[in-house]
Amino acid sequence: MLRSHALSWASGIWAYLFASVALANGVFQGVTGEVKAGIGSEAPVDASAGERFRPGTTVTTGANSRAVLRFDDGHAIVLHENTEFRLTDYRFKRDRPQEDAFAAELVKGALRSVTGLVGQRSGNRVSLSVPQATIGIRGADFMVVLVNPAYVSVLNGAVGVTNAAGTVTFDAGALGTVAAATSLAAPIAASALPAEASAAFNSLGNVAVGAGASAGSGGASAGATGAGAAAGGGVSVTAAAVAAGIAGIASAAGNSTATANH
Repeated sequence: MLRSHALSWASGIWAYLFASVALANGVFQGVTGEVKAGIGSEAPVDASAGERFRPGTTVTTGANSRAVLRFDDGHAIVLHENTEFRLTDYRFKRDRPQEDAFAAELVKGALRSVTGLVGQRSGNRVSLSVPQATIGIRGADFMVVLVNPAYVSVLNGAVGVTNAAGTVTFDAGALGTVAAATSLAAPIAASALPAEASAAFNSLGNVAVGAGASAGSGGASAGATGAGAAAGGGVSVTAAAVAAGIAGIASAAGNSTATANH
């Protein structure tokens, strides 16, 4: 009986492990300082480089902290300090572009986004929401800072900033701002940026993100130097730990059975 329970428990653990891996859509490529992640109402836990995550995950960074997220299509997100980011939807299958989707929310703080394969081939289904607007990502490398209002800096490509007032497109090299959900976005001179926004843009712009869409050819592991190995290693270590636990329980079950028979 004990052996049967042990085997049943082992099968359940392995099924959960592989289901979790199948659902995962990205990896923490880099973590500096205090970075936490949680899903839904779950209490957030410390995030580590190489760990996988999936839609529904909220990531927060503390003071003097940073997180680099790499998605399976090569899309990269760099989170600045004191930031809260939520991944609401992400779907990617290399041979089914009609199912592509990327939707996320920047609740507070600042981030940089470098589009992956989904953004390159299905830009109309890639968006980032901020309190003041929704940013349509059209194969772009851009940054956004929330210091009320929101500020946008486009490094490459183009983004469309949409709210109740309309849509404004910002091309490479442009700086923009949007004050509220009912105010149209407008261009702004670099000299007019508040110090906090300027500092965040400088910090995020100096992060070596790597190739976005080209990384998609190999999934998240190809997009991040060492991240794929770290992610795979993380799964392997977890699997090894579960296997060891299963072996221990099976052994204990065997000893208990032998003792009972004796």
